[in-house]
Amino acid sequence: MPVPKRKTSKRRRDQRHANRGLDVATITHCPNSGAPVMPHTVCLESGYYKGVKVMKTKQDRLEARGKKRDMQKPSQKAEQAEEQVVAEVEQNSEKQAAKKKAKA
Repeated sequence: MPVPKRKTSKRRRDQRHANRGLDVATITHCPNSGAPVMPHTVCLESGYYKGVKVMKTKQDRLEARGKKRDMQKPSQKAEQAEEQVVAEVEQNSEKQAAKKKAKA
């Protein structure tokens, strides 16, 4: 069985492996949104892969959330608005009290 006569130096070894190199990544464009996408991956902007919607996007979630809010009863919306106003008034009164204490 053949055996190397001498140890291969680091330089010779590294020169042999130098041509492995890195390849430039291929970038395609999503046909739905036009966003740059790596091949064989889901488009993060549109959620499509090979023409099929496979994932919900942030825009989809925001639209669904908006529809749920629109479906609430008007009385619930009014109650929520009143609670927000009360909370804002309380915060303002606390700030004013803190300012008075700081002046005194």
